[in-house]
Amino acid sequence: MSLTIVEAREAADRLGEFDSVIDARSPGEFAEDYLPGALNWPVLDDGERRLVGTLYKQVSALHARKVGAALVARNVARHIEQAVSDKPREWRPLVYCWRGGQRSGSLAWFLSQIGFRTSQLAGGYKAFRNLVREDLERLPETFGFHVLAGRTGSGKTRLLQALRQQGAQVLDLEALACHRGSVLGGLPGQPQPPQKRFDTLLWQALRALDPARPVFVESESQKVGSVRVPDALILRMREHGRCTVVEMSEAARVELLLQEYGFFAADTERFCRLIDGLVELRGHETVQRWQRMARAGAWAEVFAEMMREHYDPLYLRSMDRNFRHLAQAPSLAVRDGGEASMQDAARELLQAS
Repeated sequence: MSLTIVEAREAADRLGEFDSVIDARSPGEFAEDYLPGALNWPVLDDGERRLVGTLYKQVSALHARKVGAALVARNVARHIEQAVSDKPREWRPLVYCWRGGQRSGSLAWFLSQIGFRTSQLAGGYKAFRNLVREDLERLPETFGFHVLAGRTGSGKTRLLQALRQQGAQVLDLEALACHRGSVLGGLPGQPQPPQKRFDTLLWQALRALDPARPVFVESESQKVGSVRVPDALILRMREHGRCTVVEMSEAARVELLLQEYGFFAADTERFCRLIDGLVELRGHETVQRWQRMARAGAWAEVFAEMMREHYDPLYLRSMDRNFRHLAQAPSLAVRDGGEASMQDAARELLQAS
């Protein structure tokens, strides 16, 4: 028998040493966020958790514990039958629940009784969440960020990908957020993560970076779709980031947007519903004109107009406000959004860095 209580910082630093990380919370809690690589072995599902909570409030703590204990015992037995039979004696799981209490304690105790070298996370997910929040305040100041600025459709995200392929360190906030950062930025079939999940993914990404090397990142707004980039990271990028302005001709930008947002041609009404959100900024007449153009299939024309009349002015105002030294930043000309152009631009940028 072996059961060890592990503090959150130690667990985070040793995650790779555990053979499995097991989240004993309900599926609903797990969906909101979880430790990197965690598996969900709920000792109470969402309905059972609500039932026990209701009994605790409306009947008595003792009755709730009796019912809860029977449910937990059955669920733990099922997990052991389904997922433990193939585990060797040396298997080392880390188990946690919301606050490191009875749910993870019950599962961890059974696993330790079998003979596995089991660890339980002190303070549970709540302690891990506090650690993530602390690190997201602390980590950004350890990095030197090279910020890619540029108007909508200038290929900043593709350039980040080319930089990564050539060995550069990249922080792709839009990829972590599953969103391109505008009213049209939602990715088909890819819902955005909840805020807590985004924070954990960002925490993982930052911990994987080397502070001794530059980190390339795209100039982003504080919000990327529905998730918010931590203040410390935004401040570090804006106040201390080294900017490069990515430039591309309007024709090439329109072509890139047609490639990136071509899926709207199959769902024009979704596009029209989304740009309804621009009425306050651009007025009914302008938005309705763009909707008519989209319904007529004039995608190149509508994207060109939206760039000139909405996205470019908005972006330039934002950049002037948030990046005080942008006027002195060097520029990087990119021919088009093709792979060869992006690789050439990445090489040029790395040579100049």
